[in-house]
Formats: sequence, C-alpha cells, structure tokens
Amino acid sequence: MRALGIDPGTGRCGFGVVDKAGQKIVPVNYGVIETFKDQDMLERLYIVYSGVRELIRTYKPDVMGVETLYFNTNITTGITVAQARGVILLAGYEEKVPVRDCTPLQVKQQVVGYGRAEKRQVIEMIKQLMGITKKIDPDDAADALAIALTTIYRMEHENVFGRYDT
Repeated sequence: MRALGIDPGTGRCGFGVVDKAGQKIVPVNYGVIETFKDQDMLERLYIVYSGVRELIRTYKPDVMGVETLYFNTNITTGITVAQARGVILLAGYEEKVPVRDCTPLQVKQQVVGYGRAEKRQVIEMIKQLMGITKKIDPDDAADALAIALTTIYRMEHENVFGRYDT
C-alpha cells in the first residue's frame, strides 16, 4: 500500500510518500511544498494545491492522509492553515484519492504509542521504523511521513474491521 501524508501549511506544507508491503515500511520521498510571505495568499494556496496534485499524479498513492487542525493561539495562522487544508482536500478529491483525516493525537499514538509524545520522539521513531539515518529536515516532512504511516495503519484496520472512526 502507498500513502501520501500531508502536514498542511501555507508557508511549508510537508509531504511524505510511504510504501508498506508486509512488515516492510519504506519512505519513497518526503519534503515540503514551500511558499513565501511576499507572495499573495491566493498564489500561495495555488502553489500548495498544484503541488499536492503533482505529488498525487507522480506517486499514485492508494490513500492520502491529511492532518486535522488543532487549536492554535494565533487565529490568523489557524485560518490560513485551514485554507491550505481546504485546497489539499480538493486536490485529493479531484484526483480521486481516498482521503483520511488524522489528528495529531492519533499520529503520536500510532507512531510512538503515546498520544502526548513530543515532536522529537515522533521524528526518532519515524527514522527507526523507516531506516532513515540522516536528519529529516524540516520537521514538516517528518510529520508528513508520520501521517502517511498512520494512514496506512488506519486503512489496514479499516480493511480488516470496517470503518475506523476513532
């Protein structure tokens, strides 16, 4: 199974493509779709949208996992991330890829086994599980790999037990 994980953002939108065959987990590609503050917001959203569509067309994932938003103290940042998430969901819909939401709590629980794990713990576990020896930079890419992996496990659960709604 191949999953595309997305960590939504307008400045940096993390992506991670992961394959799982049997017990083997392999990172195919990861990185960020980057925009710049001096660009108009519509242009930035278009860059994210078209970047995600290109990732889907290039890697042909079986499923796409997108992190849900969590409460953010900066409402302006929360709104722009929500806008980015909207265009990401649209790209998945248009490309006919099943989309699954993942909360940060679910990702931490799945990858580390503890829903309140720190970011560095998630990154280290992702590196271990996927045999990555170098630093994953930026963290948005590591988050996206974790989202992709969580999405694969959730899809496997769905295939065996039916809909996975927790």
